[in-house]
Amino acid sequence: MIYLCRHGQTEFNAIGRRQGQVDSNLTAMGQAQATAMGRRLTSLNLSEFRIYASPLGRAHHSARLIAAELGNPEITLDPRLMEIGMGSWDGKTDLEIDTAHPGLRASVPPEAWWFHSPDGETYAIFAARLKAALRDIQSDPTPVKIIVAHAVVSRVIRAQWAGLTEIESHRLPVPQDAFFALTEGDTITEIPA
Repeated sequence: MIYLCRHGQTEFNAIGRRQGQVDSNLTAMGQAQATAMGRRLTSLNLSEFRIYASPLGRAHHSARLIAAELGNPEITLDPRLMEIGMGSWDGKTDLEIDTAHPGLRASVPPEAWWFHSPDGETYAIFAARLKAALRDIQSDPTPVKIIVAHAVVSRVIRAQWAGLTEIESHRLPVPQDAFFALTEGDTITEIPA
């Protein structure tokens, strides 16, 4: 069993600035969202679990808030769980990206543009690193694993779990006030925080 959580709202999320592998702090709302996820996970009476998180500050902070509700277990940081690297688009607004690269994003589906930065990760590279991370996490004999990561990470991991295509992955929801249970048989269930 895997519980897949996205970090809480960040300052960049609140103003529409894309993050990629740059960071911004959790807002008060983001901290409350992560704490609520921890409380909801606590209500599931998990007996034996391990927390894995992206080392980027927003995910690591969210993981610490979740862990605090679960009795402060150790958190394993895995750099393969970092958000998509968009190169020069990291930390930019849509307007800044479009000004620097006129028309480039218009030529790809709106849900997939983050894989088309001229110097960022492609879907194939990103998906391969997540597949390797997920394989290693699944090999952990601990019965329950909690992953705290990012929006695009969540989409691609859930697509891999359910056997969805790249295009289908782009349309998956990425709430910050809920998380997903990934269970045997490729089942994915959204759980409100």
